[in-house]
Amino acid sequence: MGWIVAAALAIPLAAGAAGAGGATSVELTAEQVVEKNVAARGGAEAWRKIDTMVWFGHLESDRAPIPNLPFVLQQMRPNKTRFEIDNMGHRTVRVFDGRSGWTVHPERRGAPDVKGYTPQETTFALRSPGLDGPLIDYQAKGGTVALEGLEQIEGHKAFRLKVQLASGETDHVWVDAATFLEVRYDRPSYGPTGTPATVTVFYGDYKTVDGLQIPSVVETSGAAGQRRDRMLIDRFMPNAPLDERAFARPGGASRRGGAAMEAPRASGLQ
Repeated sequence: MGWIVAAALAIPLAAGAAGAGGATSVELTAEQVVEKNVAARGGAEAWRKIDTMVWFGHLESDRAPIPNLPFVLQQMRPNKTRFEIDNMGHRTVRVFDGRSGWTVHPERRGAPDVKGYTPQETTFALRSPGLDGPLIDYQAKGGTVALEGLEQIEGHKAFRLKVQLASGETDHVWVDAATFLEVRYDRPSYGPTGTPATVTVFYGDYKTVDGLQIPSVVETSGAAGQRRDRMLIDRFMPNAPLDERAFARPGGASRRGGAAMEAPRASGLQ
């Protein structure tokens, strides 16, 4: 199930942009690129009003036991996530409450197998950019951004930005030079043995959801010779009514956070 772990940890949650034209000159400053990106995504004020987000979709991977695995991703400020995958009735869950995280494997002859995050997984989750992504309010968060040039990404010219987080982590974000989409995001991570590695995430097929721009396709790089793992998001629910208990350590009576799952209406894609 390592591919599921990689996909869940790699998501930078709500990164994306669309619909804005603009100059393609590398002479733009880093601040100008960020400003155009934030505007294209719907604006900083609109994103600040989003306290929760739910994605409903399915996963595709050469390593998956079946072609499509349904998932639900719940997010709550400031940095809480719950990622639940349904494998033919057997659920795998990853939960992070903003400080600690747990993985729940399907039940086998008794109670579910609940394991705490490793120190490396906890560090990765703590440094997540959260709902806003790495660029909105980066200065207020204690970060810096530098423009390193133009590169070809997925057949498009893209600005390569170096993002230095207050934690000391260094990330890289590629912003499409024509549309100001975020098309790629690299974060330092750890391999299965704890060795340093890099998670690369690609974004595509952006949708308008309540005035916000959100990617409906999120891909993570696979091993050599393998296709990328793909998250295909079918529905989005900004400001969904989530229960705090959904992000608590799994095992309690209310651990599934059913209220959010049964919400009657998800925002349509425009």
